[in-house]
Amino acid sequence: MKHDGTERRGEQMTFWNHLDALRSCIIKAIVVVVVFGVLAFIMKEELFNIVLAPRSSDFITYKLLGGEPFSLHLMNTGLTEQFVIHMKTAMYAGLLAASPYVLYLIFGFIAPALYNTEKRYVAQATISAYFMFIIGTLVNYFIVFPLAVRFLGTYQVSEDVQNMLTLQSYIETLLSMTFVMGVIFELPVVSWVLARIGILKHNLMTDYRRHAIVAIFIIAAIITPTGDIFTLLIVSLPIWLLYETSILVVKRSEKK
Repeated sequence: MKHDGTERRGEQMTFWNHLDALRSCIIKAIVVVVVFGVLAFIMKEELFNIVLAPRSSDFITYKLLGGEPFSLHLMNTGLTEQFVIHMKTAMYAGLLAASPYVLYLIFGFIAPALYNTEKRYVAQATISAYFMFIIGTLVNYFIVFPLAVRFLGTYQVSEDVQNMLTLQSYIETLLSMTFVMGVIFELPVVSWVLARIGILKHNLMTDYRRHAIVAIFIIAAIITPTGDIFTLLIVSLPIWLLYETSILVVKRSEKK
C-alpha cells in the first residue's frame, strides 16, 4: 500500500531487517563521534583555549560588559584528573561536532516509515531542535557561564581568603551547564510539536504563566550547579524568555 507516493518500511522489512538497520545506524554514529572526539583530543591546545577562555577578563563578554580585570588560576589535585578531563571534554566536543550527522542518520532510519507529510514535520522539528540546542550552548558559553564564573570566581568573604578553584570543578560546571541550557532551549520546539498534535494551547500557557514562573525558579534551582541566587537568576531569565517565546510559537501554530 502506498500513501502520498511513499511506502512504509514496515511493509517491506522484517523485524530483523529493522534491527540490522538500527545497528548499522548506531555503529556509524559511534564511529563518527569517536573520530571527531579523537580530533578534538589531538587539538588539545585549541580545544582548551576555547574552554578556558571565560576564566580571564580578556574574554569577549567581559570586554563588552566592562569591569575590573581578573584571572582565575585553576589547580589540579589528582594524578589522572587532567588526562580524564581532557578525554571527557574532547568526547563532548566530538559529540557536538558530529551531532548533525547523527541526527541525519536517525532521520534516515525513521523516514521510510513516515508519510510525506510526517517527514516534513519531523524534519522541521529535528532541524529546529538542533539549532535551538546550539543556540542554548552559545548562550551558556558567552553569557550564563561567564557571568557565573566572574561573580563566583572572584567573590571573597575576606581578602585573607583566596579562591583556589580546581580544573575538575570548572570543566564539570561548564559541561553540565552547557548540556542543560541546550536541553532547556528545546522548549519552543517541544511546545510547537505539542501544539501541532493538539495537546497544548496558548491560552493554557497564558493562564498558568504565574505557575510556570514558579516552576522555572524551581527548575533553575535544581539544575544550577552552584546554588547561589546570582546564578539562579541568570539561568531563570533565559528559561522565562523561552516560555514567552513558546507561547507565541503555539499561538502562531494554532492560527495556521
